[in-house]
Amino acid sequence: MSEPVDLSTLAVVDAVDEGTGEGNKDVTVGFVADRLAIDPSRASRIVADAVRTGFVRRVASQEDGRRSCLELTAAGQDAVAAAHRTRQDFYATVLENWDPAEQEEFARLLTKFVHALDDAAGG
Repeated sequence: MSEPVDLSTLAVVDAVDEGTGEGNKDVTVGFVADRLAIDPSRASRIVADAVRTGFVRRVASQEDGRRSCLELTAAGQDAVAAAHRTRQDFYATVLENWDPAEQEEFARLLTKFVHALDDAAGG
């Protein structure tokens, strides 16, 4: 049986995945700090934990070799995939008795809500 993963490590994994998915060339500790709305020293500590546990690795920036960037390892990619599957299964269970029109309306409103949250957070 595998060790439980710390929630802060999962937050780092999600942030690195999101940054990579958004086409950011350099996903850095600073990016993680901004994404998680935490101070850089805390971000540095939790990124170090994610590296130590093998979910994230540090690589040299393609833009500036002096900078350290973050990328997911295979274990990190597996964690992202497992989290997505778990969320999808949970949502499917919750919504299984809703008719398709209700599901579509919920998806539309949830998307609107998420965009409003992002706007309110300055994203």
